[in-house]
Amino acid sequence: MTDPDRAAVRRDITAALEAAFEQRHAVLDAIVEAEDRPAAVAAIAELLSVPAIGAEAVLGMAFDRLTVSARRANAAELEDLNSQLTFTQTDRPASTAETLRLRAFNESDADLFAARTADVGAAGDGSGTPAADITEEISSANSRMHNEEAVWLVAIEGDSKVGIVFGELSGGEVDVRIWIAPEHRKHGYGTAALRRCRSELAAYFPGVPMVVRAPSS
Repeated sequence: MTDPDRAAVRRDITAALEAAFEQRHAVLDAIVEAEDRPAAVAAIAELLSVPAIGAEAVLGMAFDRLTVSARRANAAELEDLNSQLTFTQTDRPASTAETLRLRAFNESDADLFAARTADVGAAGDGSGTPAADITEEISSANSRMHNEEAVWLVAIEGDSKVGIVFGELSGGEVDVRIWIAPEHRKHGYGTAALRRCRSELAAYFPGVPMVVRAPSS
């Protein structure tokens, strides 16, 4: 992930905390009424109109972040991040994740996975081993997805397939990797896919920590 991408994600979190301060009573009610953690994250995200990564930060927020000095520091950080990212709308418009969508990987996406494999050279399961035949790779992925051990999502912008999000269950965590096709890089699609996929993967793997193992491109 590039420095601007990191700043954009950090802004999502900081902005969510700022919104939570302003609606702290409603946030507390949403948490108390939620059945479990995924439900609480979803409720906070809807209440504050923030991405899942921001809602998760609100839910995990320590009480000392509610003090006056902490709120001032958070507001100052948000102002600074906003000033750093004023270019985003024009230079990296996709990073806002407003138009990117994700759908489940299927057999028609073999060409996209083949392009990814030619670019990366490694197997799709995140093991780091050399890739096998594309048909074998996809068959193996389908088996893992059927067994609820993996989720592959295709990132789509308009009519174009711009990349793939890989979620592989390993050691009690979801190993998240994002690949963006070379011709679609440097537009913010990696950041957008990261934002979108957190809520999608949380629905597939409720309560399982997600770890981004490799930079998005």
